[in-house]
Amino acid sequence: MTRNLLDKRMKLLKSELAEMGSLVEKQIYNSIEAFKNKDMVLAKQVMDNDDKVDELNRKIEEQCLKLMAMESPVATDLRKIFTTSKIVTDLERMADYAVDICKIAQRVELDVLGEECEPIWQMVDILRKMIKKSIEAFVANDVEAAYEICKMDDEVDILYRGLFNDMLKKMAKDESIINKGAQMLFASKYLERVGDHVTNICEWIIFSSKGVIIKNMGETYILFLLVDKNKNIRLIYHRDGR
Repeated sequence: MTRNLLDKRMKLLKSELAEMGSLVEKQIYNSIEAFKNKDMVLAKQVMDNDDKVDELNRKIEEQCLKLMAMESPVATDLRKIFTTSKIVTDLERMADYAVDICKIAQRVELDVLGEECEPIWQMVDILRKMIKKSIEAFVANDVEAAYEICKMDDEVDILYRGLFNDMLKKMAKDESIINKGAQMLFASKYLERVGDHVTNICEWIIFSSKGVIIKNMGETYILFLLVDKNKNIRLIYHRDGR
């Protein structure tokens, strides 16, 4: 494959990944809107649209596998293709959480939990920005932006912990809200996990550019991709002692 043709196919992969990222961002937002307003029509729409996310995931993964199997890319090209396949997996799992939130909206009424839900709306605002910025960072290969987006996840974690602790206290005082409170905690936990997956995406962006991945409280690991004669890929982590 010529350099120009490979670049063209990589550009197409990025475009399709950006489309998937935009759809997932919308799914997260709509799931919370359905949850907030008890909008069952919107909840069903989100669940139906999950098939579109799954189809994009399958399509992009197939293209990545074909490129790796047929063109034998190396170095930066291999990292970019491999990274794309990992990012779409994170996006697909984020969309699954949107479906889970819609299922909560369908089975429980949360009208008695008014201001207690405020941290959830704040989490969604941050997460939508994180998703959008992470996809933009991947397309632009912007490592610095990826580091900054990872920091935004700390805000999501703080909101989640505060909501968790406050709700547990309220549930202990008023047993009548235990079921509804528990469902709200499930929804907030799903959002917290979405933030973790966006962080994963940012770590893959850093790996795509630098060949290293950041784990465990900032420790840096060099990540090697080893491709055997059958085109199978193995990941080898090596802690960077520099």
